[in-house]
Amino acid sequence: MSPLTEESSMHQVNLEISENLERHRTTGFSRSETLVVRRGDPFKVSLPLKTRPYDPSTDTLWVKVLLGRLYVLMPVTLSTKFSLSRWGAFMDPDSLNPNNLTIFISAPASASVGQYRFKLWVFAKGKTTVCAVDTFILLCNPWCQADSVYIPFEDQREEYIHNDSCLLFMGTAKNIVSRPWSLDQFEPYVLEACLNLLSISPHHQHNRRKDYLNRRNPVYISRVVSAMINCEDDRGVLKGNWSGDFDDGVHPSKWTGSSDILRRWAESGYHPIKYGQCWVYAAVMCTVMRVLGIPCRVVTNFNSAHDTNGNLVIEEFYSETGQKLKSTKDSIWNFHVWVECWMTRKDLEGDMDGWQVLDPTPQKRSGGVFCCGPAPAKAIKERRVDLFYDIPFVYAEVNADVHTLVVSEGHVVSRSVDTDRVGPLICTKAVGLPRMQNITRDYKHIKSLTSTMSSNRSSVSESSTLRRGTKRLAAFLTLDKTPVAGTSILFTLKVVNRQSAAKMMKVHLNAQTKEYNHSPSETFWEAHKVIELAPLEVKVLKQQIHPFQYEDVVGDNLVNLAAVLEDMVTQERVLAFEEFNIANPQLVIEIEGGETVAMHKQQAASVTFTNPFCHPVSGLLSVSGSSLIKGHANSRMFPLRPGESGKHRINFFPSMKGTKMLQASLTLSNRTTITGFKMVTVRRV
Repeated sequence: MSPLTEESSMHQVNLEISENLERHRTTGFSRSETLVVRRGDPFKVSLPLKTRPYDPSTDTLWVKVLLGRLYVLMPVTLSTKFSLSRWGAFMDPDSLNPNNLTIFISAPASASVGQYRFKLWVFAKGKTTVCAVDTFILLCNPWCQADSVYIPFEDQREEYIHNDSCLLFMGTAKNIVSRPWSLDQFEPYVLEACLNLLSISPHHQHNRRKDYLNRRNPVYISRVVSAMINCEDDRGVLKGNWSGDFDDGVHPSKWTGSSDILRRWAESGYHPIKYGQCWVYAAVMCTVMRVLGIPCRVVTNFNSAHDTNGNLVIEEFYSETGQKLKSTKDSIWNFHVWVECWMTRKDLEGDMDGWQVLDPTPQKRSGGVFCCGPAPAKAIKERRVDLFYDIPFVYAEVNADVHTLVVSEGHVVSRSVDTDRVGPLICTKAVGLPRMQNITRDYKHIKSLTSTMSSNRSSVSESSTLRRGTKRLAAFLTLDKTPVAGTSILFTLKVVNRQSAAKMMKVHLNAQTKEYNHSPSETFWEAHKVIELAPLEVKVLKQQIHPFQYEDVVGDNLVNLAAVLEDMVTQERVLAFEEFNIANPQLVIEIEGGETVAMHKQQAASVTFTNPFCHPVSGLLSVSGSSLIKGHANSRMFPLRPGESGKHRINFFPSMKGTKMLQASLTLSNRTTITGFKMVTVRRV
C-alpha cells in the first residue's frame, strides 16, 4: 500500500477560519492572515485527501506543534475528549469522513502565548509523509475556568477583552475630564505588533527557550509588556517626554488611539515613537494585554504621589507670597494613569488573585528594568509590602502623607500635614457604559464619606481642611464653581480670626500654571492686600481671574492657586491652596439618522465646535473610530470668532458589528486639544 499522498501534491490544510474564530471569540481578528485561537479550547482543521480515503485500521495521523524550537508530538485519537492540562489531537469517530478528515487540536489552558507552527504527519504501512503545514496564534482564554486569566462574568469579559475603545480620566478629582481613546486591538497589524513586542524583548533575545516556556504565565507576560511599552531598557514602543518641547515628535495629547503608535513602531523597524506620557503608555499597554487575551482596564489615580525616598511623605514648599517652589524631588501628579490586569497569583501566599496594578510609565526600576507590577490591588490595600511586585511604590502613590511648608528667607515659617490628599479618587471606565466607575475602595480603607465621592466635590476631607490653620487663625480657599474656558475663575477666600483680639493681616494671592506631573511654572496672576479682622471675625473675600488673564498661558495645563495670610504683628502665616483644571468645551458629534447604523453601508456624522474663548481660534480637526473609519479623516477648521460655531460633516463606513466609538479631536493653534466622542451601535444588515 502506498502513502496517502505525496508531499509535493498536498494543498494547505483548511483552517476552518469562520467556525474557529466564532468558537474562540476571536472574530475581531478575522483580518489577520493567521488563525487566532485561545488556549484551553480545541480548534478544528480539515484535511482533504486526494489520493485515497483514510483507513483507520491501517493508517495513523500524528500532529507536531512547534513554538520556536519547542515542540510536542501527539497521535490523533478517535475520541471527543480533550485535556485542559496537556496538548492533544482527536477526530470524532461518529462523524469521520475518510475523504476529508476533521481534526481537532487542543492546547492546554496553561499553554504559552505566541505564534505556533503545526505539521500533520501521516503514517501508512511504515512510510511517513508530511501532509500539511500551517500556523496559528494562541492567546490566553478568560472564558476558560482552568486558565489563570479566567474572569467569571460575561459582561466583564466583553468589556476588558473585546471592547476596542475606552475613556481615560484626567484633570483633577474635582473636575474630571473624560478623554476618548481607541484601543484598536482588531485593527490591521496590531495583533502582529503585539506578538513582535514579545519576540524583540530582551527576555526573548537572551534566552528564547526560557521565554517561550514562561509565556504560559500572565505574571511573566505582563512584566515583559510593562517594560516593553517604554523604551528605557530595550527597543520598546514609546519614548517619554515631559519637557514641553515636542518639535521632533508628536505631542502626547495629539494621540487618539493605539494603532497609530503600534503601526509606526513596527514600520520604523521597532524604534521608539516620540512621544508618550502616562495616559499614552497605559492605553497602549491596555491594547497589548487585551490582544494577548489578558483582561485589562485603564485606571486613573488622582493626586498620585511620587515618593522618591520611600518614606511615605511628600514635602511641598511655598514662598511667603504664595508661590509654589521647585525645591524637592518628591511630587504629586494631579493624576497618574496605569493599568490593571486580571489574573490568579499562584506565586503569592493568601488570596491575591484578581486585579493587579501594572505601570509602563518609566519611573523606577524593578528587577533592574523600568517596569512596575503586577502588584495585587488587595496587597496594596492591606499594605503587604513584603510581596511581589513593587507594592511599596504603588502603596505610596495612593497613601503618602503631604507636608506643606511655607518658607521665608530660608526658614520654615508654617507647616501643615494632610493625610487625605493623596489618592482621594481612583477610577476606571464602567463596564458597558461610557462613564466613570469609582474603585478607590479596592486600594484603600476609606476614612470618610468625603473621600468616596465621585462627583466634583472637594477631594480633601473636612478634618484635613481644618488643619490649614492654627488655634489663632485659619484660611479656606474654594472655587465658587467649576472653571470653564472663556469664563472668569471665581473663588472665595474665607479668613477666620479665632482669637478675641483684632488682627491686621497681609493677604497674598498667587496663580501659576502647571503640567499634570510638574511643579508650577512662573506666576501669571497675583494680588496683594491688607485686611483688618475684628475679634472672632470671619471675613469672606471674593476674587476673580478674567479670561484674558489666563487664556494665553493655561491651555491644557492646570492652575495652582494659593493664598498666604500673615499676621503683621506676630508674623504667623497660614497657607490655603487649590489645584484645578479649566474645563474645555466638548466637540458635539451627531450621527445622521440616529446612533444605530448598519454594517457595510456609508454613514454620515457632523462635528460641531463653538468657540468659548475671547479671541478667534482655528485648528486641525481629526475624526477616527476603530472599524468605522480607515485611519483619520482630517480637515482644517477655519478661524471662528468668539461665540461662533463651526460644523464639519464626515462620512464613515462601519465594518464590524457591536458598540463602537466615533471620536473627534480638535488641536488649536495654541496646542490646546478639544475632544468629543459618540458611541455608535453597529448592526448587521
